[in-house]
Amino acid sequence: MSDAYQKAAILVEALGWIRQFRDRLVVIKLGGSALEDEATVRRLLNDVIFMEAVGMHPVLIHGGGKSINAAMKSAGIEPRWVQGRRYTDEETLEIVSKVLAGEICVSLCQVIRSLEGRAMPLSYLTCNCLLGERLMLPDENGPDIDLGFVGQVTGIDAALIRQTCEAGIIPVIPSIALDKNGQKYNVNADTAAAAIARFLGAEKLIFLSDVPGIFRDRHDPATLIRNLTTQQCRELIADGTIDSGMIPKVEAATEALEAGVKKVHIIDGREPHSLLLEIYSDTGIGTEIVA
Repeated sequence: MSDAYQKAAILVEALGWIRQFRDRLVVIKLGGSALEDEATVRRLLNDVIFMEAVGMHPVLIHGGGKSINAAMKSAGIEPRWVQGRRYTDEETLEIVSKVLAGEICVSLCQVIRSLEGRAMPLSYLTCNCLLGERLMLPDENGPDIDLGFVGQVTGIDAALIRQTCEAGIIPVIPSIALDKNGQKYNVNADTAAAAIARFLGAEKLIFLSDVPGIFRDRHDPATLIRNLTTQQCRELIADGTIDSGMIPKVEAATEALEAGVKKVHIIDGREPHSLLLEIYSDTGIGTEIVA
């Protein structure tokens, strides 16, 4: 009976959060190592289905860097990086588009359906919802740097995403945007997720990463920071505590918060039910960032 009582206590604890977040939009960015393991993907998507079943409106956006690298290697193309971003020529763009929209997005929807959920791929191959333009990186020593067909999100079809959610269907969106002429652009999935959350006015933006959150010392698990403000994030970037691949996530998070998103969470997607523990428990499991 003790196990039964414990389960009942967990449900009671979750009830308050379920009520609070009912009918609220939450944007979830899926990427990194979490996409590489089939069992992890199924577990995560099962949790997303749970969120939809209890009244939240989850919106999934994904990248797929490792799969893109593998496809480029098979095609005999050497990846080229400029200031941490993938230079995208026409040949690379076609590979990126095929992997993200034609393979990963479709696969995620199939898994959700196999788990008895409902999902809809929203991409340039079906119903496009990401609008964008070419991204140029500023260079202090000369003209802006051209990254090829790398873009940034300038708008979304919010009505389409909302209607999909309200129909009880989980939107699944690859990080490919179209400009007004139909030109495709490869968009960083972290910044795309932040843009979607911003334009939707989402309650939460969640980054499912392959680390548990932000640490004061990445070599010491006891230094996980549970709560941060945007100002504290800037200070941690300035002193080097937040560095390398975590910087784009945190910068995207601060932009989203300043635009009205309530909270941003960075959690380890590989941990069982980390998504549910972060949202529906009193303690949480990762790093929570607020304005």
